[in-house]
Amino acid sequence: MEQPAHPYYPLGVSISNYIPNDRPLIHSLPAFGALIGAVIVSAVFLSGSGTRRHVRPIDRFAALWFALCGFLHVAFEGYYIYHRNDISGMNTLFAQLWKEYALSDSRYLTSDVFTVCVETITVFAWGPLSLLTVLCIRTNHPSRHVFQVIVCVAHLYGVALYYATNWAEQRFHSVSYSRPEFLYFWVYYVGFNAPWAVVPFLLLADSYSRIVKAFRALHEKEAQQKRE
Repeated sequence: MEQPAHPYYPLGVSISNYIPNDRPLIHSLPAFGALIGAVIVSAVFLSGSGTRRHVRPIDRFAALWFALCGFLHVAFEGYYIYHRNDISGMNTLFAQLWKEYALSDSRYLTSDVFTVCVETITVFAWGPLSLLTVLCIRTNHPSRHVFQVIVCVAHLYGVALYYATNWAEQRFHSVSYSRPEFLYFWVYYVGFNAPWAVVPFLLLADSYSRIVKAFRALHEKEAQQKRE
């Protein structure tokens, strides 16, 4: 029996110019982890440095989260959008990581229309807005929660569509884009995307409480002024 030219599902899907990664994943992860670590440490430091105001733990967490999102959206996903037609035949650090992740979702190597559209919006809209949110947290800008709500809702909507389209293809057309092994489906596909289905809810709850508190104080002030 003829062996497939690549390890991706569905079997037989066309992936042009594919070449295997030339180094094991264990060699690529430390470099990528170092980049993410630098982003996180910088965000935690900047969120509370140079100011005498009290910084809530959730504000530090939000700065960390949106800095991570900004880096992944602009740098990592931006790399994918720029090289999407050639990435299957490349062996740079980011290309190898994308080819590894694509074992859980081959749409990233076939220029799937939905995937390309969602990633393009993510790169040019949600990435910069994530970084802007970090800046607003750093400066305690009044518009911080406006941007936080927008990005969180966008993340929830995006991850819902991402999961739903894959599920629908498998449910109605019996097409699976993910290899069935535990690592690829449950760790890569489900696990790596799950934070974008959980963290936005937590940050939206915080934004809700802060916005309600601010408007309640405003209403009380207006009522007080009317009584005077």
